Amino acid sequence: MQRDHSRGREGWGGSSGRTGSLFFDRERAVLRWAEEEPRELRLGEIGESYGRYRLHVPELERGMMRSLESYGQLSPVVVVLDGSRWELIDGFKRLGAARKLQCMDRLVARRIEADERGAKAAIYGLNRAGGRTREIEEAWIVHALVREDGLTQVEVAELLGRHKSWVCRRLALIERLGLEARAELQVGLLTPTAARQLVRLPAGNQADILQMVRREGLSANELTGIVDLWLECPARIQQQYILQHPREALSQEKGVDLASHDPRLSPAGNRIFEQLGTLLRQLSRMEVWLAHQGRTAITAEDRRILQPRFERLSRDAASVAALSADMVMECGNDGRIDTQRDHSDVLQPSLAAPHCEEARCRP
Repeated sequence: MQRDHSRGREGWGGSSGRTGSLFFDRERAVLRWAEEEPRELRLGEIGESYGRYRLHVPELERGMMRSLESYGQLSPVVVVLDGSRWELIDGFKRLGAARKLQCMDRLVARRIEADERGAKAAIYGLNRAGGRTREIEEAWIVHALVREDGLTQVEVAELLGRHKSWVCRRLALIERLGLEARAELQVGLLTPTAARQLVRLPAGNQADILQMVRREGLSANELTGIVDLWLECPARIQQQYILQHPREALSQEKGVDLASHDPRLSPAGNRIFEQLGTLLRQLSRMEVWLAHQGRTAITAEDRRILQPRFERLSRDAASVAALSADMVMECGNDGRIDTQRDHSDVLQPSLAAPHCEEARCRP
């Protein structure tokens, strides 16, 4: 189907004022749309060197494949001519999806006139115009303009039409992220949400936390809690416990409540169920305090005053542990005790009458 190439950015060509002075103020613009019609380019002609500044999200690419199959290409991708090579600026999902479809071997593209730094600015400007900017992608572009192109933060702010403080925050977001985390973020293995939490940690700790997240399959909320906890526990022995037992550490230190009610239990059963939950929470916190953080925090006078209480705790805990073990064995009988109370005519083997024992022993 032929498209009207004279239409604005909502169609195939033209421009929209939404992208601001970066593109369309002829006196100040760092790049301009080329004065030519959109052209068809073979997929193999389009390079993706600027793709390193965009997040790869496989789910979005699969959705784009379905869209291309159903409706075809609805808007042109944007390219810049780098020497003799076409480099993609906008439309990475469309290109990635098209490469996977046998029915497509080319895309319609619109060219912009820009140098390398202008091309990076265009990635930001075009995506901002479409409401698709991501904090991490913005940070990559800012980092490239400062570290690769040698611009000052003030110059980057002017180029992108943002305040210097915005540039400073975006630059810090990338520079505080460790190399391993950067690489995983680039290929979509690490989410931007997780990256924002990791940058709160020293770069030397990020790899350990990243490995733990993969091993335990932690959610974004759990990772936030772990980072909060890590920053509150500077001692290495505490951090080692967090790495080995992240969910237990969250439960113990952040007061994650255990359930206080079970609809299967009787009123009496629920009362002890709630008491057990309270006791287990307190025991967990005391265990962490004793094992990892408390001993060095108290004075010699504190120890003298607290000694009787710890003696009682040791004594009572041993007694409760023994009684709990008995209760576990009793519960393991699968309710046979209660059943036999209700059926007094059935004798337990150990309480069987002597003549019954003799009968069982006869050949």
